[in-house]
Formats: sequence, C-alpha cells, structure tokens
Amino acid sequence: MAPTDHGHSGDAPIAIAVNGRPVPARAGMTVAAALGNAEIPFRLSVRGEPRAPLCGMGICFECAATVDGDPLRRTCQIYCRDGMEVVTE
Repeated sequence: MAPTDHGHSGDAPIAIAVNGRPVPARAGMTVAAALGNAEIPFRLSVRGEPRAPLCGMGICFECAATVDGDPLRRTCQIYCRDGMEVVTE
C-alpha cells in the first residue's frame, strides 16, 4: 500500500505540530518518518515503554496516531503537509 495524502513538492522543509510542539519535516516524508527522526514515541506500552512502527507498510498499526483530528491514522501511510497536527498521546 502506498502512502496517501499526496501533494508534496520535492523535499522542501516544512513544519508539522506533534503533541503541540513544532517538528521539522520535509515534503514527501511520511509522518512516521518525521516522528522517528524527532525521536517521538508513537505510544507507550502498558509498562510505559515507548513504541514505534514495526512494519512500515500499514499492517501493524503501531504507528497509529490522530492526524488533523482524524484518529487511528497509520502515519507510515501519510505524507507530511505544512501545518499538519499530529497527536500521539
């Protein structure tokens, strides 16, 4: 499955907000990649340990987050857009 929410132009620097804080990204980068680069955990395990994507192709849901108010989006399948808001908590 290819990432959705196209509309990128090259690798221009952009900013997304993750849990209310600005995170640098590049157009054409997936949200999961931007979170990984910023070392932001996608969620915490029941023991409080940080979790991250396993498959990178939209099957495992480990990368699920709320994107622009839409919950349980697989961030490995969504391209970053300038001003996008992501909530992992």
